[in-house]
Amino acid sequence: MADRLSARAFLALLTDDFTELPRPEGESPPDDPLGWHGYDASRARAAERTGEEESVVCGTGHVEGVRAVLLAFEFGFLGGSLGRRTGDRLEAAYTYAREHRLPVVPLVATGGSRMQEGMLALTQLQRVARQSALTRRAGLPQIAVVRDPATGGGWATLGAGADVVLALPGAQVGFAGSRVRPPGADPAAYTAEAQVAAGSVDAVVPAGELRGTLGRWLRLLTAPSGDPAPVPGPLGATGLPDTGWDAVRRARALERPRARAYLDAYFTHRAALSGDRCGGTDPDGMLCGFGEHAGRTVAYAAQTGTATRPAGYRTAARLIRLADRLGIPVLTLVDTPGAAGDAEAERQGVGPAIADLFVAMASADTPVTTLVIGEGGSGGALALAAPGSTWATPDSYFSVIAPELAAAILKRPPKEVAATAGQLRLRPQDLAELGLIRTGDQLFPGTDDRRSEERR
Repeated sequence: MADRLSARAFLALLTDDFTELPRPEGESPPDDPLGWHGYDASRARAAERTGEEESVVCGTGHVEGVRAVLLAFEFGFLGGSLGRRTGDRLEAAYTYAREHRLPVVPLVATGGSRMQEGMLALTQLQRVARQSALTRRAGLPQIAVVRDPATGGGWATLGAGADVVLALPGAQVGFAGSRVRPPGADPAAYTAEAQVAAGSVDAVVPAGELRGTLGRWLRLLTAPSGDPAPVPGPLGATGLPDTGWDAVRRARALERPRARAYLDAYFTHRAALSGDRCGGTDPDGMLCGFGEHAGRTVAYAAQTGTATRPAGYRTAARLIRLADRLGIPVLTLVDTPGAAGDAEAERQGVGPAIADLFVAMASADTPVTTLVIGEGGSGGALALAAPGSTWATPDSYFSVIAPELAAAILKRPPKEVAATAGQLRLRPQDLAELGLIRTGDQLFPGTDDRRSEERR
């Protein structure tokens, strides 16, 4: 179990200039709406023990140079539970963030809604969700830090509803609190580490590293730019392939540079998003996050050369929608033999996941730049490619179908696979001639974009 610091002690870990916001006008009085026996006394004891008037402390402070609105829960005050006055303060803090164009950082440590206030407490979750939605619509990022514990509606709104979710090691994180779980429930399933594995939390960060990590995220997500991401230079072969089969073999070569090599060369530093927020991750097939390139923030979604899983497509769609909302350009790297086609992938909804990524790409107003760095296998690759803004390295190919599968469908013998590859016109230079990708000296020495522009 993680250490339970007070709200103000936790704030001191992150900022040196925290300034509490004034009490909101019209704040609900500290009353007892249900006439719950002993509630007044419990609240008075909580205030005496913690020095706080409510279960949340709201204010502003600079985190590594970026000013943000910080919402710190005090677990010592009735278990950090949400009541009517908690909702008043959270609503006022979100409103202040929008008025001053500041990111919001919930520091969540709560056991849920305050049962002594009944449904009046539970409906505060709707108020919080509304404020979060308005802040999202305003194009402001929300980065949550889930502490111990983060359960109930507080986790399901302020925590899980944030754009990026960081968690302390060993923290209890889950909708069901420890006293309301089914008998025999595995306690390991209700941890920060389990939520990372389930795609609901982006990273577990030790308390000593939290200020730096949170500051990096705040800098990256508060730096919009209207200019497209520059195209990365090729890291592998420079000469174009002679035949279609040559292109396929080069793209499949084990020694060819993969996504991580391109990301390392492109970004000064980067921070990863993890998970599709639907119970899945695809760490071996899709890399997503934000990084700094030439002093600007660029979002990235990169296939790694393996068959992409449904969770990978959903994570990429999540990334693109977030970047679009924040006005941050996107770089996508295409490299997959195709979407995963096994039975489990079908049960996980690979078709709808690809469809959703197509929609996210088609709907994005922020500029998206695509570089094909290896295999471009059918629709599973095309879903990550930006129409009219796709380039390809000399050691890549893009095809409607793999040559082997095309030959099998056409009932051709294996010896005709290479010839079929040529007929598919899948080489980079073929794609450029067809007007499907852009060219230029950086990727194709001695060429420019005129032909592909004319085709489009």
